[in-house]
Amino acid sequence: MSTPPLRRADVDPAPTADAVLPHIQPGTHLIVPLANGEPRTVLDAVERGADGFRGVRVHQMHAMFDRPYLHGEHDGRLDHVAYFLSHVTRPAFHAGTVDLVPCNFSEVPMLLRRLDGPKLVLAAASPPDRHGYFSLGVSADYVAPFIGQVPFFIEANPAMPRTFGRNSVHITQTVGWVEADYPLVEVEPAEPSDLDRHIADSVAERIPDGATLQVGIGSIPNAVLANLVDHRDLGLHTELLSDGIIDLVLRGVLTGTRKSRRPGKHVTTFALGTRALYDFLHENPAVELLPVDYVNDPRVIATERNFVSINATTEVDFIGQCASETIGGRYWSGSGGQADFARGALYAESGQGFVVLRSTTSDGSFSRIRPHLTNGSVVTTMKNTVDKVVTEYGVAELRGRSIRERTRALISIAHPDFRDELLREATTLGYI
Repeated sequence: MSTPPLRRADVDPAPTADAVLPHIQPGTHLIVPLANGEPRTVLDAVERGADGFRGVRVHQMHAMFDRPYLHGEHDGRLDHVAYFLSHVTRPAFHAGTVDLVPCNFSEVPMLLRRLDGPKLVLAAASPPDRHGYFSLGVSADYVAPFIGQVPFFIEANPAMPRTFGRNSVHITQTVGWVEADYPLVEVEPAEPSDLDRHIADSVAERIPDGATLQVGIGSIPNAVLANLVDHRDLGLHTELLSDGIIDLVLRGVLTGTRKSRRPGKHVTTFALGTRALYDFLHENPAVELLPVDYVNDPRVIATERNFVSINATTEVDFIGQCASETIGGRYWSGSGGQADFARGALYAESGQGFVVLRSTTSDGSFSRIRPHLTNGSVVTTMKNTVDKVVTEYGVAELRGRSIRERTRALISIAHPDFRDELLREATTLGYI
């Protein structure tokens, strides 16, 4: 049986990305996926046309490409709103040319819906299939919830893997599309140190067979994944999919067979890694890219028995407050989904939430277990939610424990060079 014709006559790609410009009105909110979901040639065209704009704003998490407008080149005509800082937007935020919205990742679609004015999604995708569907590839994130509700302008790139889940856009749901051909950005897995492996050992031994995992980014989470090869029937429900999961799937460790939701499927909301990961994702029916307001919803996470959340932080104070988005009191990234998953794990039956960090700064001069957070640091995972804090010296169990008990537990996993000083500080504070 032949495929019926598409319902629109204008199914051919636009000759250039400049075709997006007539769809941008004064005050338009341009919603752009994070990382490799960014349509590079389309944003190039947007910037070329910026002198004719008024009050247009780009909304994006974790931008990966530097552009003049990020540094105030088109101030008041084309501006950027970040929901998570990257190496590109961090210096621009510190210079005052980019805005940052504090939020949990799960809430970004809600915040974007509430914006006044016209909205247009600009997204990279795989080329359309014979049915006229683009796949958003490595993304679902905060963009997928707008499919069918907000017009899309698509950049189709053959380097983008075709993935499954709830991230397909039909050509009739677009106002236009353009072709491009360039490689996706690759991010090599961070190489764990011996300290990272010690931390990973303490986490991995507490993960039961059949658990469902959320694993954040960084060398310690990568070390945890590498330490799970002898586990069985693990599941995956995570915001970020990275290279570390490939080996566990191929070994039959990650099967998802014991999950309560979407059993047998590896659920994520975006992927970032090497070409090997993108090739693994291409037309892989076991992986589902789903909207972040589903994946990161603590109420959804809480339905998975034995849910395990693993995230990194930069410092922890005596009462258990975790500062994960600032370094030395200065903004570095954003809340992301850490609090989403920590809360979901808190309510899941037999759930566990691990917050991992090395005991000192890289040069060993400061303890990351502190009486108070560094001046200017902000709380990402609050004291009432934190469960287990892990350094290379062990695990501090905080859930349901008093401030006195928390303080002693945290000092016990601090670097030995700092423990006496921390004990004196705790005594002065009246915590012990």
